[in-house]
Amino acid sequence: MADVRLWALAVYCGATIALVALVLVASNYLGERHRELATGDAFESGIVPVHRARLKMRAQFFIVAMLFVIFDVEAVYVLTWAVVARDVGWIGYIELAIFIGVLLATLAYLWRRGALDWSPRTPARRPRRHAPPEIA
Repeated sequence: MADVRLWALAVYCGATIALVALVLVASNYLGERHRELATGDAFESGIVPVHRARLKMRAQFFIVAMLFVIFDVEAVYVLTWAVVARDVGWIGYIELAIFIGVLLATLAYLWRRGALDWSPRTPARRPRRHAPPEIA
Protein backbone atom coordinates (compact mmCIF):
# COMPACT_ATOMS: atom_id res chain seq x y z
CA MET A 1 0.00 0.00 0.00
CA ALA A 2 2.78 2.42 0.89
CA ASP A 3 4.65 1.62 -2.33
CA VAL A 4 1.60 2.56 -4.40
CA ARG A 5 1.28 5.90 -2.65
CA LEU A 6 4.98 6.69 -3.07
CA TRP A 7 4.83 5.67 -6.73
CA ALA A 8 1.86 8.00 -7.29
CA LEU A 9 3.73 10.82 -5.54
CA ALA A 10 6.80 10.24 -7.71
CA VAL A 11 4.68 10.29 -10.89
CA TYR A 12 2.98 13.50 -9.74
CA CYS A 13 6.30 15.24 -8.95
CA GLY A 14 7.79 14.11 -12.26
CA ALA A 15 4.76 15.32 -14.22
CA THR A 16 4.88 18.67 -12.44
CA ILE A 17 8.58 19.17 -13.19
CA ALA A 18 8.05 18.12 -16.81
CA LEU A 19 5.14 20.53 -17.20
CA VAL A 20 7.13 23.45 -15.77
CA ALA A 21 10.07 22.63 -18.05
CA LEU A 22 7.75 22.39 -21.05
CA VAL A 23 6.19 25.79 -20.33
CA LEU A 24 9.61 27.44 -19.90
CA VAL A 25 10.98 25.97 -23.12
CA ALA A 26 7.80 26.80 -25.07
CA SER A 27 7.78 30.41 -23.86
CA ASN A 28 11.43 30.76 -24.85
CA TYR A 29 10.78 29.61 -28.42
CA LEU A 30 7.29 31.03 -28.95
CA GLY A 31 7.61 34.35 -27.12
CA GLU A 32 8.17 37.70 -28.85
CA ARG A 33 11.61 39.21 -28.99
CA HIS A 34 12.17 42.96 -28.76
CA ARG A 35 15.50 44.48 -29.64
CA GLU A 36 14.70 48.18 -29.16
CA LEU A 37 16.88 50.28 -26.87
CA ALA A 38 14.05 51.22 -24.51
CA THR A 39 12.89 47.63 -23.93
CA GLY A 40 14.91 47.15 -20.76
CA ASP A 41 14.17 50.58 -19.24
CA ALA A 42 11.97 50.93 -16.21
CA PHE A 43 8.50 52.23 -17.02
CA GLU A 44 5.83 53.28 -14.54
CA SER A 45 2.40 54.48 -15.68
CA GLY A 46 3.73 56.13 -18.82
CA ILE A 47 6.37 58.15 -16.97
CA VAL A 48 10.05 57.74 -17.73
CA PRO A 49 12.03 57.60 -14.45
CA VAL A 50 14.27 60.54 -13.63
CA HIS A 51 16.15 59.11 -10.64
CA ARG A 52 17.20 55.83 -9.12
CA ALA A 53 14.59 53.48 -7.75
CA ARG A 54 16.42 53.07 -4.43
CA LEU A 55 15.23 56.01 -2.38
CA LYS A 56 15.59 56.29 1.37
CA MET A 57 12.15 56.50 2.89
CA ARG A 58 11.25 56.72 6.54
CA ALA A 59 9.28 53.69 7.64
CA GLN A 60 8.20 53.89 11.23
CA PHE A 61 6.76 50.44 11.62
CA PHE A 62 6.37 50.69 15.37
CA ILE A 63 4.06 53.67 14.97
CA VAL A 64 2.02 51.85 12.35
CA ALA A 65 1.77 48.87 14.72
CA MET A 66 0.58 51.08 17.59
CA LEU A 67 -2.00 52.72 15.35
CA PHE A 68 -3.19 49.25 14.30
CA VAL A 69 -3.65 48.28 17.94
CA ILE A 70 -5.54 51.46 18.70
CA PHE A 71 -7.95 51.42 15.77
CA ASP A 72 -8.42 47.74 14.92
CA VAL A 73 -7.90 45.58 17.96
CA GLU A 74 -9.87 48.02 20.11
CA ALA A 75 -12.93 47.33 17.99
CA VAL A 76 -12.73 43.60 18.81
CA TYR A 77 -12.83 44.24 22.56
CA VAL A 78 -15.52 46.91 22.39
CA LEU A 79 -17.78 44.73 20.23
CA THR A 80 -17.23 41.78 22.55
CA TRP A 81 -18.15 43.96 25.52
CA ALA A 82 -21.27 45.16 23.69
CA VAL A 83 -22.45 41.55 23.33
CA VAL A 84 -22.15 40.82 27.07
CA ALA A 85 -22.84 44.34 28.40
CA ARG A 86 -25.92 43.38 30.42
CA ASP A 87 -24.23 40.34 31.94
CA VAL A 88 -21.13 42.18 33.18
CA GLY A 89 -22.98 45.25 34.46
CA TRP A 90 -21.23 48.34 35.81
CA ILE A 91 -17.98 46.49 36.60
CA GLY A 92 -17.59 45.61 32.93
CA TYR A 93 -18.45 49.17 31.93
CA ILE A 94 -15.76 50.58 34.25
CA GLU A 95 -13.18 48.11 32.91
CA LEU A 96 -14.05 49.09 29.35
CA ALA A 97 -13.80 52.78 30.25
CA ILE A 98 -10.31 52.17 31.70
CA PHE A 99 -9.33 50.25 28.56
CA ILE A 100 -10.53 53.04 26.27
CA GLY A 101 -8.80 55.61 28.51
CA VAL A 102 -5.47 53.82 28.11
CA LEU A 103 -5.95 53.68 24.35
CA LEU A 104 -6.85 57.39 24.23
CA ALA A 105 -3.69 58.17 26.23
CA THR A 106 -1.69 56.15 23.69
CA LEU A 107 -3.36 58.00 20.83
CA ALA A 108 -2.54 61.34 22.49
CA TYR A 109 1.09 60.24 22.87
CA LEU A 110 1.30 59.28 19.20
CA TRP A 111 -0.33 62.53 18.17
CA ARG A 112 2.20 64.56 20.17
CA ARG A 113 5.05 62.53 18.66
CA GLY A 114 3.79 63.40 15.15
CA ALA A 115 2.71 59.90 14.19
CA LEU A 116 -0.49 61.14 12.59
CA ASP A 117 1.39 63.61 10.37
CA TRP A 118 2.35 61.55 7.33
CA SER A 119 3.70 64.46 5.28
CA PRO A 120 7.44 64.54 4.65
CA ARG A 121 9.42 66.60 7.10
CA THR A 122 11.42 69.51 5.80
CA PRO A 123 14.86 70.03 7.31
CA ALA A 124 15.09 72.74 9.93
CA ARG A 125 16.75 75.96 8.84
CA ARG A 126 20.11 76.57 10.42
CA PRO A 127 20.75 80.00 11.90
CA ARG A 128 23.40 82.09 10.19
CA ARG A 129 26.79 82.21 11.80
CA HIS A 130 27.34 85.88 11.09
CA ALA A 131 24.66 88.49 11.02
CA PRO A 132 24.49 90.42 7.77
CA PRO A 133 26.07 93.86 7.94
CA GLU A 134 23.66 96.63 8.76
CA ILE A 135 23.12 99.18 6.06
CA ALA A 136 23.21 102.70 7.37
